[in-house]
Amino acid sequence: MPRTYKKVPRGGWEPRGMTTENTPVRFDTKIAVLLREDLESWQRLNVTAFLVSGLGTEVPEVIGEPYADADGTPYLPMFRQPVLVLEGTGETLAAAHRRALSRSLPRSVFTSDLFATGNDRDNRAAVRAVPGDRLDLVGLAVYGPRNAVDKVLKGARMHP
Repeated sequence: MPRTYKKVPRGGWEPRGMTTENTPVRFDTKIAVLLREDLESWQRLNVTAFLVSGLGTEVPEVIGEPYADADGTPYLPMFRQPVLVLEGTGETLAAAHRRALSRSLPRSVFTSDLFATGNDRDNRAAVRAVPGDRLDLVGLAVYGPRNAVDKVLKGARMHP
């Protein structure tokens, strides 16, 4: 008998019938980061961290509940679902950017200019100074329905 799923709070899916706290949740949304393939390792980590940092403020449902250890020490909440990290060429990034805009998906960008700035004000000014179709993108984060995000990221491959 094929397994069917039911929608659960906060955008996930779980199997119908018997569920336990160990039943995996399948999300109908996706968080993905696309990085330009020629970045150095430190740049990949830095860009990824910056890109995903804005999602929780604009899309609060992506944030899960706070954590606590067995001693009761509290920890900050994190994303409620995995973040996929992919890579592609500059052309792949530009195409993904256009598709994310055309679908009005929540997104964040990181341009090569941001490696030369040192603060948020200068970062925003560097992006604001360049028309969208001329941004030298090194990273893009998107969030939305799984199928829409998959279409935006067409041509990208999983980060090694």
